[in-house]
Amino acid sequence: MPKIRKIGKWLLYLLGFFLAVLAGLFIYLYFVSRVDPPAIADRSIEKTERSNPSKDFYFLGNNWFRKSRSGLYELYVEGGAFERGVINGKLTRELVQRQEDHFSEQIEKMIPSTFYRHFLKYFIGWFNRDLPANVKEEYRKEIYGVSMAASGKYGYIGTPYQRILNYHAAHDIGHALQSMALVGCTSFGTWDAHSKDSAFIIGRNFDFYVGDKFAEDKIVAFIKPDSGYGFMTVTWGGFTGAVSGMNEKGLTVTINAAKTDLPPGSATPVSLVAREILQYAANIEQAITIARSRTMFVSESFLVGSAADNKAVVVEKTPEALDVYDPRQNYIVCANHFQSKALGALPSNQQQVRESASEYRYQRVMELLDQAPVNTVQQTISILRDTKGLKGADIGLGNEKAINQLIAHHSIVFEPKKRLVWVSTAPWQVGQYVCYDLNKVFSLKGMRADREIMDSSLVVAPDSLLYTPAFRQFELFRSFKQRILDGGMADPDSIVASNPNYYHAYALAGDMAGKSGNKAAAIKFYRQALTKEIATLNERTAIEEKLKRLQE
Repeated sequence: MPKIRKIGKWLLYLLGFFLAVLAGLFIYLYFVSRVDPPAIADRSIEKTERSNPSKDFYFLGNNWFRKSRSGLYELYVEGGAFERGVINGKLTRELVQRQEDHFSEQIEKMIPSTFYRHFLKYFIGWFNRDLPANVKEEYRKEIYGVSMAASGKYGYIGTPYQRILNYHAAHDIGHALQSMALVGCTSFGTWDAHSKDSAFIIGRNFDFYVGDKFAEDKIVAFIKPDSGYGFMTVTWGGFTGAVSGMNEKGLTVTINAAKTDLPPGSATPVSLVAREILQYAANIEQAITIARSRTMFVSESFLVGSAADNKAVVVEKTPEALDVYDPRQNYIVCANHFQSKALGALPSNQQQVRESASEYRYQRVMELLDQAPVNTVQQTISILRDTKGLKGADIGLGNEKAINQLIAHHSIVFEPKKRLVWVSTAPWQVGQYVCYDLNKVFSLKGMRADREIMDSSLVVAPDSLLYTPAFRQFELFRSFKQRILDGGMADPDSIVASNPNYYHAYALAGDMAGKSGNKAAAIKFYRQALTKEIATLNERTAIEEKLKRLQE
């Protein structure tokens, strides 16, 4: 008995030591993850209030915010960094808070465990421990200003400033953690003889998906800072970075994720590098200089178009290196793999080409450009809306190998020389594209009464797909998929009937048949899935492994 008590005592000591180490670790993570806001000399802007003369329209000084008939929100903000941030937050307060609600809701769906979500909070805090040091003071002040509009109900995650700052690195962290299964964006440009009347045209799909609700409240923001150039970008509440935009000099930037390794810690978020280029670069050389000056913790391609240079290049950047892909022709295409001589040869990039959907989408854009040797804005939008595979094959709606995967947060087209930009409206790229003239918007000098600012004469009509039975069936497929993601069941035959040429419909049907105990049906559906155009090697392998287990 004394021996047992002695062993029990040692076990208690061991447990106590383990708990002490664990508590110490959490205390360490807590203090390491603390982020202090930047010092602000003049805080008088905090005392101002927005005016609300009519429904969905607000103004504060020369700054304004409204909801367009198109469904897009529109924002104009000017001034210094902290001033811009505070005014942005005051005008868009409801969207800042709603966007965080949607983001948090999606995280809860992805990570149901409260314990793991709290652990993730500390992990991200530790991972982003050097984030403030890698963000320009100007942008830290602007983010701090916006964060004052954030909700008070997420204090358990961090302070408003800490949360909004960390959200600017969400794209990078998600990109790094999901490097093996990138959802891909597509962009391209044409100029000189490849465009009608030698127009310079750039188009892109931003396929960043964090749930349907996250994409509901898109903001077309026009920013006139007290330093640098005025610019526009498509954004969302609380986000001051840039993923797609054009400045008043006719310089455009769009970002495309590339294959990356898991980094040891954070650096400058990709969106803030793109934002700096938009604000301070007037040509390609200046854009490259800015990109080179920043250290990033993921690999990314920046498609940079320049009215001054009358062409576009892809600035390819990893945490260690930078290279530039210049096609030296009158068109350019960018998917999710590098094309420059140095970075294109990286083993990780070659793996991306072999195993992802990137090369397939790239080839489909090239195929469509060959079919449209004299490009127009309308033709650019048609390419961005394309849901087919190579040679026009029906690969199912929603396939990652399609240029239009029907998940885009937004799709956008630029004519840099004319300072014109077209932005898609819901759903995805299927709704109409509305046009804005940067010269006209920046010449408004404030707005005290609500009115439309888009150019109604240049609106591009919705895609005819919107009115087809196939689209209605796709919406049904998405409802089946969401039901399954939420832990429910769906009839296997109904899933397949809703999207009969999409491999994922058969994979889901196989999952449902397997859960119902119908082994023979599950085998049949998985075999059918393998006859379809599967987006990535990982997905093909996953289906093959499920089939193998059932056949053993």
